[in-house]
Amino acid sequence: MIMSLNCGLIGLPMVGKTTIFNLLTGAGVETSNFLTGKTETNVGTATVPDSRVDYLSGLFKPRKTTYAQIQFSDVPGLVRGSSQGQGVGNQFLNTIRNVDMLAHVVRTFNDPDLPHVDGSLDPLRDVETINMELLFADMEIIEKRIHRIKHGKKVKKENELELEVLEKCLAALENEKPIGQLDLTEEEKLILKNYNFLTEEPLLLVVNMDEEQFKSKSYPVKDALEAYASGHGLPVIEICGRIEMEISMLPDEDKELFLTDLGIVQSGIDRLTQAAYDYLGLISFFTVGSDEVKAWTIKKGTDAKRAAGKIHSDLERGFIKAEVVKYCDLQELGNMAKLKEKGLYRLEGKEYIVEDGDVINFRFNV
Repeated sequence: MIMSLNCGLIGLPMVGKTTIFNLLTGAGVETSNFLTGKTETNVGTATVPDSRVDYLSGLFKPRKTTYAQIQFSDVPGLVRGSSQGQGVGNQFLNTIRNVDMLAHVVRTFNDPDLPHVDGSLDPLRDVETINMELLFADMEIIEKRIHRIKHGKKVKKENELELEVLEKCLAALENEKPIGQLDLTEEEKLILKNYNFLTEEPLLLVVNMDEEQFKSKSYPVKDALEAYASGHGLPVIEICGRIEMEISMLPDEDKELFLTDLGIVQSGIDRLTQAAYDYLGLISFFTVGSDEVKAWTIKKGTDAKRAAGKIHSDLERGFIKAEVVKYCDLQELGNMAKLKEKGLYRLEGKEYIVEDGDVINFRFNV
């Protein structure tokens, strides 16, 4: 069960990572900390935009409205050699080992006041730089563990299985293949569960463009980067941090007009948040009432009983039935009474698979 989705923002220094973090979370953290020598990880929460929550809140007029949320961790900029202790080194890497996914911010924007750490703009090179550091960091952990097992007093049977899986992972990493791309059995995955390997995490590329690039929908080596992303199964989100900053400072009533003028349906920050949510196979169901309208986050394929447990363990333990209506039906007809008249208000058992957009009331007894 997903309790709190956590996404790690990674990238080279001065790529706009902290600016994006601030836009996502409203944290107002100082940017360009790389230049000041600060190396803290910034943590904040972003709301997952959802027009369905807006509609339900308008319909039920609750005292409280709660959207789905994602926690973002903005880690210090990674430089070549971080896995061997260069820059902020392993201190940085360890702060992202427990996240659910990684979003790699790649810089394509031009700014003479912020020179690129490698002296030139080459997003494909930057992606490969970060990927290699993640590979090296995982290799170091595996090599140390293999050494401990082989030089222990006695190699137990479970250690033999662990050794076999670790050596399989090491061979892949030495061939520049992430652990997440290995075809592992469920038993092998269980053995690796507590390692939190960086190259196992789902990865999303966030291209941070300048205004001219954003308007022309083009940036250096775009075709090569998109081909690389496609070949590695990586989603790509294009945003312009500077334009997003302008949007964030506008009154709500002006934001939509500004987006329309730019020919944008949804801001880049909203698209990034939604993409992170979708990429992990997450969906939302809703509970509604005069007290609260709330979006609950679960994995696709979750049954009604386990979904009830997301709200409270008592609901799962004493589960009787789930009263379910579809959001689209509620939006079309406008109230619960009409849904019942049309036979669209259903009772489902514990094995019912909850669908995205279900509005649910759980019956339970403990």
